[in-house]
Amino acid sequence: QVQLVESGGGLVQPGGSLRLSCAASATIFSTSAMGWYRQAPGKERELVASLFRGGRTNYADSVKGRFTISRDNAKSTVSLQMNSLKPEDTAVYYCNVRWDFLGNYWGQGTQVTVSS
Repeated sequence: QVQLVESGGGLVQPGGSLRLSCAASATIFSTSAMGWYRQAPGKERELVASLFRGGRTNYADSVKGRFTISRDNAKSTVSLQMNSLKPEDTAVYYCNVRWDFLGNYWGQGTQVTVSS
């Protein structure tokens, strides 16, 4: 059973920054896709950013230019750098990793609150 553990969430003022990290209990070399999703109260879970094998990335329009997804194979982590945060970015953020042979896994979620 693979585990994904997220960290880095918290309370930040509008315009501030946070960096989310997701540590995997298995090597991330053989992954086809890694991503961050979020779910705000009363809303459906939505894709925030994806990172595919080969390095291609995909971002939700609402976060383009503000968020950056990256990976560290040596540490088996995927991170989300979030800058210029807005109140509408408030949500629970979930890490998702899709392995070629191990399957698809989710983290437990980390709360991000953007408020003054």
